[in-house]
Amino acid sequence: MQNIRQLSKEELTQWMTAQGLQKFRANQVWEWLWTKQAHSFADMTNLSKELRQQLGEHFSLPALIIDESQYSADGTVKSRFKTWDGHAVEGVLIPTDERKTACVSSQIGCSLSCKFCATGYLDRKRNLTFDEIYDEVVLINQQSLRVYDQKLTNIVFMGMGEPLLNYQNVLKAIERISAPDGLGMSPRRITVSTAGVAKMIKKLGDDEVKFKLALSLHAANDAKRHEIMPINDTNDIKSLIEALNYFYQKTKNEITLEYILFDSFNDSLKDADELIKLYRQIPADLINIIEYNPIDMAQFRKPTEEKTDAFMAYLDKHKVNARLRRSRGKDIDAACGQLANK
Repeated sequence: MQNIRQLSKEELTQWMTAQGLQKFRANQVWEWLWTKQAHSFADMTNLSKELRQQLGEHFSLPALIIDESQYSADGTVKSRFKTWDGHAVEGVLIPTDERKTACVSSQIGCSLSCKFCATGYLDRKRNLTFDEIYDEVVLINQQSLRVYDQKLTNIVFMGMGEPLLNYQNVLKAIERISAPDGLGMSPRRITVSTAGVAKMIKKLGDDEVKFKLALSLHAANDAKRHEIMPINDTNDIKSLIEALNYFYQKTKNEITLEYILFDSFNDSLKDADELIKLYRQIPADLINIIEYNPIDMAQFRKPTEEKTDAFMAYLDKHKVNARLRRSRGKDIDAACGQLANK
């Protein structure tokens, strides 16, 4: 049966009228699907029993469910979601005093094989559909309300998978998340992070998206980036600089560079200098310098505090807007690069 959430409002209305039903019934069902977030037809209590039964005979309503949640000592909550076809995917609630952020996934597994990322060692099973991504946000928002008595303030597409290789579903999910008859969140509070798919970054510009963009850079020259991120073979730094400038020219949206520090790999002052030169070629608002979180599959290590401080001081000295991002949820494998359905 067809997934009812794959219908547009117009298609749902057409189906209702074809059944001899009044048009306002479509509005009621639409509200249950997207605003009230019903996960079964039985939940739609202002519809007649007959109509609910009719919907159930014609349509499916698959929805993510939380399979298990883990709670970190620092307040982070990691959840493993189960899909209708039995796959697992993870999402994270990251709380601070100022904001409550959902870190959501876009694919089940990943095809990019970044050497420092636990998800990169998983096979990509399939893309998440836009309604599954929507469910992630809904479920994490419910957690935030339950645990912190606060709604989500921000969403980052920094979980499992490469968002720009699931382009249509990610954009449709964001449209539903930001729609007044969806979750009503401003797209300015949503950040999509990419490992760097240059042609799709340009497509974001052509589509004049309203959300923020983050590039997972992690090395400022092609030789090193190739070593840890195979995607650099087909999307080198020059092509990414060009794509990011094109994106900014079209949208004027905020761009952030993400840079994980690896001990004795990309943490020298020479590396910092290369990063500064690259930063000067892009209209980036910020460089997020990220603590590395060890994973079993890789031999990378976190630099010493002294080396990290020296790296940050060098960026500051050269008037670079950089921030050191401390990892959250490390004790439950919820931090950056650790999501692997453990």
